[in-house]
Amino acid sequence: MTIMLEQARFVFKGALRTESFVEFAQHRASRLGLAIGICTVSDKAITIDISGASELVDAFEMACSLGPHDCLIRDVARDRLAMAS
Repeated sequence: MTIMLEQARFVFKGALRTESFVEFAQHRASRLGLAIGICTVSDKAITIDISGASELVDAFEMACSLGPHDCLIRDVARDRLAMAS
């Protein structure tokens, strides 16, 4: 069985408590075994780079789109990034 790897950039937009959302995203990435990079942070949008198994990147997106209890996610944009060789 072949594991498909993916590197993606997510932009989560909404009413965000930055510290809470970043901690939540880092915890989810760790639980899923994904590499995470926090790119930009504001109370309106947070940009995150994620890499790992495609199915787990999908799971990360779903978890973070629901967000921590004190954040309201209104929109998620996802762009695939080129995998480094």
